[in-house]
Amino acid sequence: MGLLILDWIRENIFCAWLTPLMRLFSLMGDGGLIWLLICGLLLIRKDSRRYAVAAIIALLLSVLVCNLTLKPLAARPRPFLWREDVFLPFAAPTDYSFPSGHASASFAAATALSGWRRWSKILFLSLAVLIAFSRLYFYVHYPGDVLAGGLLGAALSWPAMRITRHLEQKWPCFFGLS
Repeated sequence: MGLLILDWIRENIFCAWLTPLMRLFSLMGDGGLIWLLICGLLLIRKDSRRYAVAAIIALLLSVLVCNLTLKPLAARPRPFLWREDVFLPFAAPTDYSFPSGHASASFAAATALSGWRRWSKILFLSLAVLIAFSRLYFYVHYPGDVLAGGLLGAALSWPAMRITRHLEQKWPCFFGLS
């Protein structure tokens, strides 16, 4: 079923003008780069610092749970390995497919950041969806990998926010609470 969905994307959505955009979104998700940049900017302001700290913690949890624990346990090969005609406009990932680290990190950070401003939920979750979709677009993940990664990341934001609340109590000056 997963390969059928990927084939449908390739046949119906994949196109010359969209490929550079999808490549950009995919590269933005590498190593959580875009999320770390956003967090760095949000750390500057006191009113957004708690959300940035929560997102950084969520990103760390995502790496630990998704990339260092679940991927090696599942050891699922990536879908592009089964298709000789798939061209990747970036270096082929060498780790396993399940769950998607891009989706996990993106939804972990986006969920943690979504409480900052009214519009932030739409902005950050839309960016997470685009990054996750780019992984399907390029045939580097099965749909189940992206779905599991997204759900895992969103779930990991909850303990990250709890840890952040604890840190706020310990260091209120850092968070601008005193």
